[in-house]
Amino acid sequence: MSTRDAAPSPALLDASEEVRSDERFDEARLEAYLRAKVSGLEGPMRVRQFHGGHANLTYDIRFGARELVLRRPPLGPVAPKSHDMRREFRALSALAPLFAYSPRPVVLCEDESVIGAIFFVMERSRGIVVRQTWPGELGDDPALRRRMADSLVDALAELHGVDTTRPEVAALGRPEGFVERQVKGWHGRWERARTRDIPVMDELATWLASRIPAPERVSVLHNDYKLDNAMYAADDPGRLVAIFDWDMTSLGDPMIDLGTLLGYWTDAGDDGPRGTGSLVTRLPGFPSRREVAERYGERTGASLDHLPWFETFALFKTAVVIEQIYVRFVKGQTQDERFAALGETVPVLAAAAQECASRL
Repeated sequence: MSTRDAAPSPALLDASEEVRSDERFDEARLEAYLRAKVSGLEGPMRVRQFHGGHANLTYDIRFGARELVLRRPPLGPVAPKSHDMRREFRALSALAPLFAYSPRPVVLCEDESVIGAIFFVMERSRGIVVRQTWPGELGDDPALRRRMADSLVDALAELHGVDTTRPEVAALGRPEGFVERQVKGWHGRWERARTRDIPVMDELATWLASRIPAPERVSVLHNDYKLDNAMYAADDPGRLVAIFDWDMTSLGDPMIDLGTLLGYWTDAGDDGPRGTGSLVTRLPGFPSRREVAERYGERTGASLDHLPWFETFALFKTAVVIEQIYVRFVKGQTQDERFAALGETVPVLAAAAQECASRL
């Protein structure tokens, strides 16, 4: 059975759940703020939470028939310039008219007294998000999986074709020296977040800094492009409807995004998932990393000569991100038990990055 044959279940439609006890806020204060800033809100406010992500907190806010999504940074200290709600709001404001898969932003709140952090609100998109397991209701359909993957790659090529000379887009970042700043910045984040010594992480940072490829062009970068940041239509699951998590949007070498996608993508022969990715893409129908890269190259005309460097950087960066999440659990800054096992993932990712670097 597929969603084309019957109404999809709430679980398949990425439904919200009860808010975790340690991630609640003053709902009355939020309601007063939203009613003052957003027109057309009718009926009582209901707050629920989306539990799928690992970093930023995302809430389902409903007023009668109207649904909004609230995004805020995670609890506890966060790394400088990460989980940037201002950046995400600006990115969506610039891209929504130009890129069909950008959610529409509604309001940015910079008053931290409302819920305890800067946040923004956007219109809710509805559809299917494929996370750690393949939804059984979609059936064993290799052709559908191929369509999902192809539409994800094609959307990335489309994003990288957005005109970066438009003033509202040009304001999203400084492309000159972007990759160099990224390597230096993520090494610094590793130094601040590390909970134990993993020498290969420092070796990788040195290797990356010494081999930075010269950029061929400048594009809008999502910077966390992956399958579970994508939403597909409930009535046609092969059709992409939205891309989420734009808080690291910038301008720079588009191969950063392709490397990121490959860094999360699991091949049929892989023993386990890559980072916060899943094993889903090992299923029949999903293309291999090589096929993903080749399709992107065909759609954009981009050279893939330096792709192993970008994939290595993606794996290194994801290892740092996971350590940043894990250290919050170690320090008791979050009670989310999902984070307890993340510490074991970092050395695995570092080893994968080292193997990838050996191919260049």
